[in-house]
Amino acid sequence: MTRPPPLPDLDSLSSAEKDALIVSLWQAIDAMETAGSIRPAPSDATELRSRISRAEPARRAKEQARTGLKAKLFKARYGLGLLAVIAIGFAADFAIGAYQAHALALRRQEARALENAAFAGLFVELTDVAYEPDGKSYRARLTLQNTNPAAPLYIMLDPARVFVQAGLTWQGVSTEAGSRARVVKLDGSEDIQVVFQADIANWTELMPGYMHVRIENPMLISRSSEPTDDLVERANRFYVYLKPQGSDDAAIRKRMNFPGAPPIFIPMPPH
Repeated sequence: MTRPPPLPDLDSLSSAEKDALIVSLWQAIDAMETAGSIRPAPSDATELRSRISRAEPARRAKEQARTGLKAKLFKARYGLGLLAVIAIGFAADFAIGAYQAHALALRRQEARALENAAFAGLFVELTDVAYEPDGKSYRARLTLQNTNPAAPLYIMLDPARVFVQAGLTWQGVSTEAGSRARVVKLDGSEDIQVVFQADIANWTELMPGYMHVRIENPMLISRSSEPTDDLVERANRFYVYLKPQGSDDAAIRKRMNFPGAPPIFIPMPPH
């Protein structure tokens, strides 16, 4: 018995090849029916071919509609994906903006707190000026006090500067190592020393027998021992009337009507 030929791979056939296969199958069935005397005579495939040709546009239209639908679905999915990406981008941008705004607000709050601690919570006072044994120098003592010992302040003290008024100007005088730059951790109070000389001849006598002296003590203040940008600058200025070493106390007492020995220095308010 002869085995029938294998079926062709329908998925690999083109539309024309599929049409030809349908016609050949129809012809084979028609031949079989004629041989079996089911039909009186064979018929040609002209009508079948005509029907197939008429059905071809409809089939192509269906395939085009199916292809168009797939394209629309792809575009819709692509559009939804693009919208999702855009939405995620906006959400990420909003989140980053909110974080940056929060971080900026936090830094501003910390800066205000540091400024408050550096100016309102830190007292700096000129508490004493004394003569040095060399007969020409002076030692000024400044007291620093942190009103909140639980929150230490780190203070970098720049070299102090001292000026004596001469006429209408201020003339700088030399200072010694006692006022060198250093860092102080202040969780209470601490004294710092400034040693200077006031050996100028033409100092201005605003108060009889006394020089007019200005002491400047600049500092940088932070909450950290290794600060980055968390720094506050503060400049302290102190004005005093200073009695020169070797002055005639009796003459000054007579001119100023002091009840006792004239003091070495008389503090003045800032001006």
